[in-house]
Amino acid sequence: MQCVTLKKGVECAFMTRKGCNFNGGHCHEVVESCQGCSRTVTSSHGTFCSVAPQPAVKWARGNCNFATHIDRKAAEQTQKINPLKASKRAAASR
Repeated sequence: MQCVTLKKGVECAFMTRKGCNFNGGHCHEVVESCQGCSRTVTSSHGTFCSVAPQPAVKWARGNCNFATHIDRKAAEQTQKINPLKASKRAAASR
């Protein structure tokens, strides 16, 4: 349903016919870490996240998984090779 409390006209998963059923009855404003994200929505009441109703929780343990302004790099894992097993494999393939 579309939000009728703070983010008027935006699709919201927490909106019901009885009103907003999120904790507190309304969404919380974005935190400083959200500045520059394309998922922010500005309304007459402030700037809000279109995905998360409480953005501070998304940033509590590191980067928000919905943030579009952060470059994510895949961690390259180098696998340790056991030299004994590698020599046995090489000998078996001969």
